Amino acid sequence: MKNKEKDTGCNLYPSGIGGQAVLEGIMMRNKGDYAVAVRKPDDTIAVDVQKYKGFTEGKKILGLPLIRGVFNFIDSMVLGIKTLTFSASFFDEEEEEPGKFETWLLNKLGEKAEKVVMAFTVMLSVILAVGLFMLLPLFIADLCERFIPGVGSRQVPVIEGVVKIVIFIAYLLLISLMKDIKRTFMYHGAEHKCINCIESGKELSVDNVRESSRFHKRCGTSFMLIVLVISIVIFILVQTKTIWLRYLIRILLIPVIAGISYEFIKLAGRSTNPVVNLLSKPGLWMQKITTKEPTDDMIEVAIAAVEAVFDWKTYLRENGIELEEDRLKREEEARVLARLREQHVEGEGSGYNWKF
Repeated sequence: MKNKEKDTGCNLYPSGIGGQAVLEGIMMRNKGDYAVAVRKPDDTIAVDVQKYKGFTEGKKILGLPLIRGVFNFIDSMVLGIKTLTFSASFFDEEEEEPGKFETWLLNKLGEKAEKVVMAFTVMLSVILAVGLFMLLPLFIADLCERFIPGVGSRQVPVIEGVVKIVIFIAYLLLISLMKDIKRTFMYHGAEHKCINCIESGKELSVDNVRESSRFHKRCGTSFMLIVLVISIVIFILVQTKTIWLRYLIRILLIPVIAGISYEFIKLAGRSTNPVVNLLSKPGLWMQKITTKEPTDDMIEVAIAAVEAVFDWKTYLRENGIELEEDRLKREEEARVLARLREQHVEGEGSGYNWKF
């Protein structure tokens, strides 16, 4: 029988770990360390642990509230693409010879070629996301204003907001139909379950992880939805009748929107405030699309990724949780002490009672 899941299972203070699903695997990050665990075609698990220096590291101004959100988002994209590329390398059917462009790039840039390609990929991803979720909804809303009687500039942001949400949900539903994405969403569920398992005070085992919730407030899906909602609110407040200025404002305010959204997700991840929990609900509902119930072998991969960068046993002990191994050790010590006491009592009563 399938247990009814709660939204999240977190009772302890946030562990600070986070991650994402990759191709047949999980990436887990803890501060400056990250690990990628991948289920290889031969059914073994490959684990790669690396250091990652983010944009905000060592730069106090970039770590300030509202500012840090933009750079943490870029960090997540860079690391996400890097780890996806790593996981995909296990499933290349055959090594292909570099093309002419790749050869030219390597000859010109050498070791920097990979960083250039990464930067280009991130830029392209951002441009496509802005175009699809920011500019396209505004274009549709502008068409409605132009051709539908009764629709004025005041209604444009509202129509734009509705179109944004529809596009976002439709996009998630469409990609969820793809076979590879379905499995990725299952690994995404395994990632959330591992974190929820630890933060609810349970030991990290396949059985405990399986019973944990697959929904978590610190999730990229929730972040994207919050970005859209906050952008709707901002653009309802900031209006102009000049068409080209509308598009310019959307682009210029992207860092502000990302910064506010990041701070909310960060707050939601550590808060039990009823209002914050209520505002987090839509993001958790969206995770019903982007997370699926994982299989046990997927959970094993997620556990391997967590254990490579995070000492969950110390975390639980610091929260006052007694581990099974600690309980067994304590009980064994108690039995040994009891035996020693019995032997001591027997020793005291075994002497002769001399009478003179």
